[in-house]
This record gives sequence, structure tokens and C-alpha cells, in this order.
Amino acid sequence: MPELPETETIARDLDRAITRARIDAVRVIRSDVLREVSARTFVRRVTGRTIARCWRRAKLVVMDLSSAEHVVVQPRFTGALLIDDGALPESERRYSTVQLSLDDGRCVHYRDIRRLGTVALMSADRFARYTSALGTEPLDPAFTAAHLSVLLRASRQAVKRVLMDQRAVAGIGNIYANEALWRAAIDPSRSAARITPAEAARLRDAIVAVLTESIAHRGTSFRDYRDASGARGGFVDRLAVYGRAGERCPRCGHRLIGTHAIDGRITVLCARCQS
Repeated sequence: MPELPETETIARDLDRAITRARIDAVRVIRSDVLREVSARTFVRRVTGRTIARCWRRAKLVVMDLSSAEHVVVQPRFTGALLIDDGALPESERRYSTVQLSLDDGRCVHYRDIRRLGTVALMSADRFARYTSALGTEPLDPAFTAAHLSVLLRASRQAVKRVLMDQRAVAGIGNIYANEALWRAAIDPSRSAARITPAEAARLRDAIVAVLTESIAHRGTSFRDYRDASGARGGFVDRLAVYGRAGERCPRCGHRLIGTHAIDGRITVLCARCQS
């Protein structure tokens, strides 16, 4: 967390709000979030640059700079990129780790309470190498039913584990793997290699649908996720299974079960619906 819908929401917000803004000053408050660059070098290479574009790759938020370098943010559990026009609550500023001051008086904070996320500065070549290890984007046209079927049939791992492997499919985490598998009526513990082409087609459609719907509702907030303005995502009320172990299945009424046996993370499923 945040997963694809949350980082997509943040990236879109930033792209609308700060693209073409110049970074007049940079302050590194907690250098332990930096990767691949020292605090001094980060300040020197980012100050004075214009933000050319903000976008998402997998679970990363990427700022393209006029220098052809990229600020690459991986929010992980408690990270957020917040735009501060002077009204940001002090409770949010308190956990700012990196601050970019823009030429219009606003700031962008990378706020991270537990400092488990990261901020990297990469050259174009380094960024290309780094992202080449990531899998297909599930919202790209290349993510077809046939493509997913090939990925699944090549693995004997549980289908849920394959969906969450960023080298196979980029951006899906625990929340949306649970939701997509429930929508597709597939047991998360089944061997990926035993998923039929018809089931792969159903699963592909479920993945695309749940991710698209969550983006439309600006992601899922349980505790820490916030969009770029500090607001919570609204998809939590539309989750069918994640976070609902012990409740009734929305499809058949059977009681949902929760287990950590598949991958050490909570998996919620309907034993009657999902086979």
C-alpha cells in the first residue's frame, strides 16, 4: 500500500498541479529516505529544474525533470506526496522528509511517518534499467487475456502470488489481488499453471475492472494513504472481500474466511464461490 490505483491518483494530481513549475529550493529533512544519491547531490541536481511531467510506473510515482533525470518515489506503507499551498495541517508537515519549494510559493512534501518509502534520483539510463525488471502494466493494451494466461501457465506458485509479483504484473498488491480473484471466482491458492485460458480471460477482465473502478474513486484508504491534496480515497466502501473476513460474501452469502497461509499476507476469500 499504496498500490496502482493510489499511486496513479497521486501522479495524476501532481501532473495537473505542478507540471511546468520550477523547483526553486530543495530541503532534505530525513536523508534516510534517499536512494542512489546523497542529500547534497540531490539538492544540487534538483534545484532550479522544471517539472516536465508526473506519472506512474508500477507502484512508483515519477517526476520527469527538465534535466532528463527522474525523481522516483516509492511510497510504500506510510508515504505520501502532498502539495502545500500554506493550508497543509502541521500534523502532515511534521513528518515531511523531503521538501521541494516551487516558484509559485507552493511546496511539495514527501511525507512518510515510518520512513519505509524511498526517494531516488535517476538518470534516464538508470531509470530505464531499473524499470526494465518490472512486468506488464495491467491497464496497458498489451495486458491481454492471452498474455496473462502465458504468465500464469509458466508458474506453479499460487495464482495470487503471481499476480503480486512485480516482475510479472506491475502495480497489483494485496488489496486488488484479493478483489480481482474474488470477482473472477478463482481460489487464490490454486496453482497458476492450472488456470485455464477461459479463467485467465475472466481474471484479466476482473483485474482491469477493479483497478479502473478504484482509480475512479481515488484509491483505497484504510489508515495512511492520502492523495496529493491530503484527502482519503473512497474505494474502501466498495471492497467486496479485503478487510471483510468473517462477513457474508456479497455474491452468495457464505461467510468469508481470512488466511495467511498463501503468502504470509491476509487473503480473504469465499470458499463456496472461489474454486
